[in-house]
Amino acid sequence: MDPNQIKQYIESGLQCDHVEVTGDGRHFEAVIVSSLFRGKTKVRQHQLVYAALGDRMREDIHALSMKTLTPEEWQG
Repeated sequence: MDPNQIKQYIESGLQCDHVEVTGDGRHFEAVIVSSLFRGKTKVRQHQLVYAALGDRMREDIHALSMKTLTPEEWQG
């Protein structure tokens, strides 16, 4: 699993304005900007990302740290 694959999985499963993923093959960090995050708690935002990744979170991705932002927060 590489960062570009995770980026593609997130983008295909979640409407995003911006996605950045970095990592070493086991541990990854992501910055995800989506208008779908508006009005949702951070926990709910992260759940949306986990849902986009599906079973890959259990099978292929061992650690994912993420920062979720609305477009307004991203521009901020």
